Amino acid sequence: MEGTIRANIKPGMQVLIILKKDQRTGNLTEGFVKDLLTSAPKHHRGIKVRLQDGQIGRVQKIIQDED
Repeated sequence: MEGTIRANIKPGMQVLIILKKDQRTGNLTEGFVKDLLTSAPKHHRGIKVRLQDGQIGRVQKIIQDED
């Protein structure tokens, strides 16, 4: 699923995000969504989320749906 569409992302999902500091390198960070921070229905660079560990970034890939 695409990380650019807000409706695809729910709290508890496992995702890969790109942190602001990693935008040049492309390093991805894995974690579980705590909060959705983008209010728009879609964003071309990815929906901004806060992970359960507090890190904030844009969703690049959804790994696993919430069970």
